[in-house]
Amino acid sequence: MIHYIPRRFTVIRDRERCVDCGVCVHQCSNECHYFDEDGKTVLCNSDECVACHRCVDLCPKGALRIEKYVCDYRDNANWTPQYQQEICRQAETGSVLLSAMGNPKPYPIYWDKILLNASQVTNPSIDPLREPMEIRTILGRKPEKLEVEKKGKSITKMPPQVMIETPILFSAMSFGSISLNAQKSLAMAAKEIGTLFNTGEGGLHPDLQDYCDCAVVQVASGRFGVHKDYLNHSKFVEIKIGQGAKPGIGGHLPGEKVNVEVSNARMIPEGSDAISPAPHHDIYSIEDLRQLIWSLKQATDGKKPVSVKIAAVHNIAAIASGVARAGADIVVIDGFRGGTGAAPTRIRDNVGIPIELALAAADQRLRDEGIRSTVSLIAAGSFRCSSDIVKAIALGADACYIASAPLIAMGCHMCQTCNTGKCNWGIATQRPELTKRLNPEIAHKRVINLINAWNHEIKEIMGGMGINSIDSLRGNRLMLRGIGLSDKELEILGIKHAGE
Repeated sequence: MIHYIPRRFTVIRDRERCVDCGVCVHQCSNECHYFDEDGKTVLCNSDECVACHRCVDLCPKGALRIEKYVCDYRDNANWTPQYQQEICRQAETGSVLLSAMGNPKPYPIYWDKILLNASQVTNPSIDPLREPMEIRTILGRKPEKLEVEKKGKSITKMPPQVMIETPILFSAMSFGSISLNAQKSLAMAAKEIGTLFNTGEGGLHPDLQDYCDCAVVQVASGRFGVHKDYLNHSKFVEIKIGQGAKPGIGGHLPGEKVNVEVSNARMIPEGSDAISPAPHHDIYSIEDLRQLIWSLKQATDGKKPVSVKIAAVHNIAAIASGVARAGADIVVIDGFRGGTGAAPTRIRDNVGIPIELALAAADQRLRDEGIRSTVSLIAAGSFRCSSDIVKAIALGADACYIASAPLIAMGCHMCQTCNTGKCNWGIATQRPELTKRLNPEIAHKRVINLINAWNHEIKEIMGGMGINSIDSLRGNRLMLRGIGLSDKELEILGIKHAGE
């Protein structure tokens, strides 16, 4: 059969270095490497390579490297090689194209076009090594007013809130889409750092019961694993309406990933596909959403904040306002670069808007309506470094969800084949021989190192601004300047151009 699609990568083996030890054969789940018929010589099948670099990193002799396979097509700015290959792939299979991780298209990344302010003489900077810097963050609804008795003690009953030691949380990645070891690594890191991890829509595995005090549990349209104990074994409950990587559609975990443990956690039959419908079939209006929020608060005796996660789309400001008025304590906005275990390629690459614009628009709308204090805003959708976090908070976020960054810290090489279940690094897979490759004791320490480094950088940036509290940074757009942006983009972001 002719496939019409050239391979993407070529595995180069240095025969002078290679000793045919077979490490690459045993490490590659895609079967790129194999022994010849003599059982001694190792050969390569580059057609199966996804450039995960497992073989390169573990080769004891450094005999391997991976190169992009160059196969020139006729020049055509419209019918690019990518579109031609995708057409051929669909012509062979008749199926929807699936992709993992975030949107790789060269759309503008606004974080890279926003600059930060710094203090100089009249408003001196602060030394974060010698002076206290507060990055502790409180999430949840704020009371409309505080009543204080004569002695100065507050008598206002506070709504349920959550305090975390950093404005960074670990975003939703369900058990099923990632391995238990990966999810456990995030839970261990969250507990030690003083932040939270999100279970995603896959229920809570029994092995994670010790981490309930740092868990966010999710209620999605499929209601997988949702019961009263699940809701109460958490810091707060999150209703997933939308996801940045696939706005307007549901989720699908293939049956081959639903082993016994996933089956028990999700409360579905083993080997069956876990399909989340696009809509919640009990939510068709803001009033319906209000009812679900109320029900979840009743199930948790009013002790847990309830958040609502929505995808960043063109009318996000109005949606965020409606969600806030429906009684949500936290609104999560997920931008179009958000990661995913599997999404239709066309949806991932063409639907939604950047988190930078969505966050600024939503924050401004809530301020204009006088209801900003009724909710916290969490931004999500591809935060790559600490300065992205600082810029998001200055645009109006209370905190930020990250997912791809901690996975990369664990070993993810962004080969974007999570949907196959063949992750060589033991992260996005349920195959026992692969999941054991990720050691939670090692992985969680790498994640902790990452967050500690980002926290330190956040404090340094704040110090440079002359700010010693994250609360003074939140929504402080005077600390931001745009560069290379149009007047309309600056207007939506609510910032001035560099030089003003």
